[in-house]
Amino acid sequence: MASITLNNLVKKYGDGFPAVNNVSLDIADGEFIILVGPSGCGKSTLLRMIVGLEDITSGDLLINGERVNDKAPRDRNLAMVFQNYALYPHLTVFENIAFPLRLQKGKYSEDQIRKLVTDAASTLELTEHLDRKPGNLSGGQRQRVAMGRAIVRQADAFLFDEPLSNLDAKLRGQMRSEISQMQRRLGITSVYVTHDQTEAMTLGDRVAVLKKGELQQVASPRELYEQPVNLFVAGFIGSPSMNFLPATPAGENTLSTAVGDIRIPADKAAKAAGKKVVLVGIRPEFFEDASLVDESKRAHGSTFTAPITHTEWLGNEQYGYIHFDPTPEVRELLNSLARDMDADELRPQVVVTLDAASRIRGGRDAELWLDTRKIHIFDPETGENLTRDPDAGARLTEEANSQRAEEIAMAREEQEQQVATAQD
Repeated sequence: MASITLNNLVKKYGDGFPAVNNVSLDIADGEFIILVGPSGCGKSTLLRMIVGLEDITSGDLLINGERVNDKAPRDRNLAMVFQNYALYPHLTVFENIAFPLRLQKGKYSEDQIRKLVTDAASTLELTEHLDRKPGNLSGGQRQRVAMGRAIVRQADAFLFDEPLSNLDAKLRGQMRSEISQMQRRLGITSVYVTHDQTEAMTLGDRVAVLKKGELQQVASPRELYEQPVNLFVAGFIGSPSMNFLPATPAGENTLSTAVGDIRIPADKAAKAAGKKVVLVGIRPEFFEDASLVDESKRAHGSTFTAPITHTEWLGNEQYGYIHFDPTPEVRELLNSLARDMDADELRPQVVVTLDAASRIRGGRDAELWLDTRKIHIFDPETGENLTRDPDAGARLTEEANSQRAEEIAMAREEQEQQVATAQD
């Protein structure tokens, strides 16, 4: 097991462009941390710097407190699981898993190799496939073989480079669950790179969001979702993504938006005071069909009427869409944010989540209720979240860390019991 510390890491290529720019991060022993961001944000480069496949331009990389900048990859005792599995097609599953052990000539006997491989295969439900070749396995099984090879190395940490991107949607969901359970069972430090924010939210103890080589926010998935530090993090995390509405202060505790006037709590209104234009961040689930909202609840939000262009019914819920016409300045801001998130565009529309029982339909006006206690207000020039509560966010991450520490302690206690039983 290992802790990994990144101190002001920088990676510059020949043209002087910083692919990774002054990134500092402390990864605790046993922690599962996710590096997430759009294509080209530097997440894979950062992973390769940790494992030793990329040189570090400046800064320090420490594993268990020891500086390893100049150590070769084989001397860092880290196991990497690649996107393309990197399996040998002519070898059986058994020999693929055993390969890193055989490289260390003379260190392991045949009996030791067999035990390590069969234990890893049992953990990953590959026992029945040990005599098969990779070409006869499904994508999910091949990925498990790649993970088995990492397990037998008894490495200090696992590094995953978008390991599920080659799988179909159903298999990705299954493998997410398997990787999560395996990591918790082994309690091993893991760094996982993905551009899929769903993977980031479901797998990680903490998530590090990167943009153009710079670290934007590191926090538990829930803190990122509920207390994003800026426009980029708010827009990148969540599916459907957060809605951004241009708004102007219009009287006491009121913001005028493209879909109507919205009354907001006084503490949030104070953050918008004195600003000509702000961006209101609203997650789709903050909306409800006003006809289904209890009277006792209405006082905690704002009710307004807006035209719904169309709806999408998904069985357990449905989405409604409201289009608006932004000013040229706001349109350019949305386009800039879209480019940052590696998207073609951010359409000038609001997505609302509706109960499956709602009778709201497209092509007509709908009365909607918005929980204004939960909205965010952003400065359109700096992107800063003006309404972020750092203390509330820290409590969410502390709670997640505490739960995770308990899980790691339980996993290690179980491992010790299994070792003791095997020795008896």
